[in-house]
This record gives sequence, structure tokens and C-alpha cells, in this order.
Amino acid sequence: VKLKSVMEKLIPVINRLQDVFNTVGRESIQLPQIAVVGTQSTGKSSVLENIVGRDFLPRGQGVVTRRPLVLQLVHIEAEQLPSRESWGWGQFLHNDEEKLEDFTDIRRVIADETNKRAGTNKGISPDPIRLRIFSPHVLNLTLIDLPGITRVPVGDQPDDIEALIRGMVLDYIKNPKCIILAVHAANTDIATSEALKLAREVDPMGTRTLAVCTKLDLMDAGTDATDLLRGKIIPVKLGIIGVVNRSQQDIIDDKKIEDALSDEKQFLQKRYPSIVSQNGSKYLSQKLNKLLMQHIRECLPRLRHDISSKLSIYESQLQSLGEPVENKGPALLHTLTKFSSSYCQKIEGNSRDIDTNQISGGARICYIFHTTFANALSSIQPMEGLKDSDILHAINNAMGPRPALFVSEVAFELLVKKQIRLLLNPSLQCVELVYEELQRIIQYCLGHIKEFQRFPTLRDRMNQVVLRLLRQRLPITNQMVESLITIELAYINTNHPDFVGGTRAAYESYMVAKTSQARRILASGGQLNRLGVGVGVGVASSSQPDMHRQQPPPLSSGAVGTGKEAA
Repeated sequence: VKLKSVMEKLIPVINRLQDVFNTVGRESIQLPQIAVVGTQSTGKSSVLENIVGRDFLPRGQGVVTRRPLVLQLVHIEAEQLPSRESWGWGQFLHNDEEKLEDFTDIRRVIADETNKRAGTNKGISPDPIRLRIFSPHVLNLTLIDLPGITRVPVGDQPDDIEALIRGMVLDYIKNPKCIILAVHAANTDIATSEALKLAREVDPMGTRTLAVCTKLDLMDAGTDATDLLRGKIIPVKLGIIGVVNRSQQDIIDDKKIEDALSDEKQFLQKRYPSIVSQNGSKYLSQKLNKLLMQHIRECLPRLRHDISSKLSIYESQLQSLGEPVENKGPALLHTLTKFSSSYCQKIEGNSRDIDTNQISGGARICYIFHTTFANALSSIQPMEGLKDSDILHAINNAMGPRPALFVSEVAFELLVKKQIRLLLNPSLQCVELVYEELQRIIQYCLGHIKEFQRFPTLRDRMNQVVLRLLRQRLPITNQMVESLITIELAYINTNHPDFVGGTRAAYESYMVAKTSQARRILASGGQLNRLGVGVGVGVASSSQPDMHRQQPPPLSSGAVGTGKEAA
């Protein structure tokens, strides 16, 4: 008796641990619990209400349970009730300060919270609702009411609704510390039970599976469930318990749970007198309480080890973070200043932590401009995509209906601007490479500043803000680069020293031709005079052009020409 009392007190402790894990947003330790599994409309919700003894779950047609409901039953003494007339009260974890003694309000809150996350048109959500019920009329239990398995999507449900619900159910029951309460309707073949099929997937030995047969009163006339409840058809190691729930008409008529439990007892005594003591909602509640305590006792050594191990790890991490920050404003300003300085130092190259494995920071940006970008520009062919036929067509089209003495500047500018546009893509790629390196610098600074390791939320927020600023400047920078290319397209400076005008082009062509001819003369054994003219036997013939008549035209001042000359 003393051991049972101690184990009874452990169930609220386990419940408290579940609340703590839910508050911090993680469940790093798997805790003992009971998951209610079954197909749609097998009576799972009615089984829970019979265990609690109160009507508090939403009702309706089709899928009603659309979010997991973590139900924690806490046994209290009668002296702890707010009044003598009170049966007990419920509290939701998301609003722990409000005590709801009217279970109609509990039903309303469950429906409202379900609609907030899952919508109002039959959608589902994996986010659990956590409810605690305090009463002297309940046993210490932790039950999880899961959505019923369905096959055909309705309303806003996705096409893979069956796979989604199965995955949600498996996430709970695959916990080796979880007791599986498989609910099956007695008026269907238990061999086709989807709940038992899922249970066997994660519990093939059946050491933590308990079956419940509902709707015993709805079986066909002349049929009997004795062999089924005794486990002779399909054996279940923890047993099969039969219950009788309220019918839909009973719910419409607002039949009390107490009356339903009384009718259930009379039905079992009349139809199954030999096994009445091992069936019914009351026996199911006692059985679950006993199984949960036994399960906690079996899991307690491992659970204690897990908690001690995690506690040691987190205490060590907590000590490494230092003392609590009292003045948050100055501490925040110091952290932001430190980040700004580290970012600038990484770009300027005077950071204390210099990377010896690869080029990074400002050095990489320099490499991008002077090597990567320069190579990209050098790889551009000036005549890329420009054929001789294109040039001739442009010149002819610019002449109009009559031949012209000089080539039009329109054709020249049209062809040149087409080639200038080739500079745009390498320039934009250079901007993208610099943008990526600035992002890497941000991650480097966030990872090497101790304050951000201590405050991960601040680190994530800082990362979001700085990356957003960079993203905002990226299109502006691209627009500036495009504007620079547009400026070059708008005006071609023919007076630039590097511009090759018509006169200079003719002179350079003449010099190339003259050099080529001189090489041919020398190769044939001839000689050149001081003017570069070939002399000697067999060198100058009547068929060769007079070199004196091929003197280049004088260069104009500046060695440049106009756009017409260049054309």
C-alpha cells in the first residue's frame, strides 16, 4: 500500500515534467504516458469521457478530434475543492491561471483552440492541447487523445491525410515508454483493426498494448463478444476490455455520464456475467492507472539516469554562460558594437583571428575584383556574336536609298553598343560574389563572438536583421552597375587615347602590310634601302607595286579620329 501511494505521487511529477518540456519547446527525455489510438468514430472520445466521468469533449459528425489532446488527470482530496458542490475543475496549460469548473467551457476552449491551429473546415494540426483536470473522482492518469485514422480527405484536409495522421500517431506511440490504448469497435472485425495494426508496428511483442472494445451493445443479434474479450480470437498481452459508450441519441438527450456508467454495468452483468468484473469503464480506468504506475516503476531507473545526465549537461552549459545580465541595455549595446567592430576588422584584414586555411573577408573581396572579375572581363571576345554579315547589313541599312561616301555613325554605334552590353553579366556576377562573401563574414562574426553563443535568440535576430539589410542593398547595387553600363552605352568617347580612329586604323593597317611585304623580300634574298624599299636582282619587278607610292598618310594630332573615320 505504501509503495502504491508513492507511485501514485510520481504520476503528477511526470505530468509536471511534460509541462516543463512543453514550455521550453522540446522533449529531450521520453516520459511514460498513455496514447489513445483508433480509427474515426470508434468511440475514443467517449471512452475518455467515461474515464473522467464528465462530458467535456467536442461532439459532431466526421472528424472531431483534430489536434492531439494531452489530458492529465490529477486526483485531489475533497477538501481541496473550491466548494462542496464542486466536482472538480480544469486548467489549460496555455492559460494556467484560469480554473474552469463548468465543463461546457472546457469543451468550448478545446473547440476554439482547435480552430485556431487547424481551421474550421476539418483540417488537422500536430500541435497538442494540454488540459489538466483536478478532481477527487479521478485517478492519476496521463492520456493522449489522438486524431482518428481516416482514409478519405474531407474539407480542407490534404490528399495524404491518412499518411499525415499515421505519422502523427506513430510519433507518439513509438516512444518505448508509451502505453498504447488501441480502441476498436466490437461491431467490426477485429482482424481489420487499424489501431492494433499500428500498435504491432512499434510494439511487436505487445508488452505495452491494451485493447478496448467499444459498442458492445451494437453488435448484430445472435453474436457474442466473449471469445473476443477473453483474447481467444486475437490475443493481446495486456488484455482486451469491453465498454459501452453513450449513443448519439443519448448525447442529444444530454444523458449524464453517471447514468451511462450505470447502464453499462447493467448491460455487462446481463450479457457477460462471467467476465463483468474485468470489463467496463471503471475497470478500464483502474487498469490504466495500475499499468501506468507499473510502467513508471519499470522506467524509473532509466528515467532517473536520463534526467541526471541531462541535468549535468545543462548545468555545465549554464555555468559556461556566466552570471545573469542585470543591465540589458548596456550589455546589448556592447554586443552590437563588438559585432560591428569584428565585421569591419574582418573586411579590413586586421582581425586577431586570421584564417590560415583559405582566403576570406576583405582579402577574398579583393581577389574577386582583381582576379575573378578581371579574368571574366578578359575572357570576353570583342567580336563575340558579331559576324561580317551583321556588319555589312548594319552599314547598308544605315545608308538608306542611296550609296554614301562615308559610313554612317549610326551603324557604328549600333554595333559597338551591342558589344558593350557583354560587360553587364560579369559585372552582376561580381556583385553576387561579393554579396555571398559579406554573408559569410556575418556568420563568422556571429559564431566567434561569445555573447551570441550565450544568447542564441539575440544571435538569430541579429542574423535576420543584418541579412535583411544586405538583401535590401543588393538590388540597389545591381541597379547602379546597370546604370554604369548604360552610361557607357549613352556616349562613346572618340577622343580617348585608346580609341582607334579612321586615320590611325589606316596607318596601322599600312604598317602591317609594309612589315609583311618586307619580310617577303628578305625571305627571297633581296635587300631594303633606307626607305624600306626592296632593291636587288629579281626583287623589284613590274608586277610589284611601287613602294614610294604607298607612303602612309600623315597622322593627325592626337592620333585619333572621329566616329566617321573609325567606321
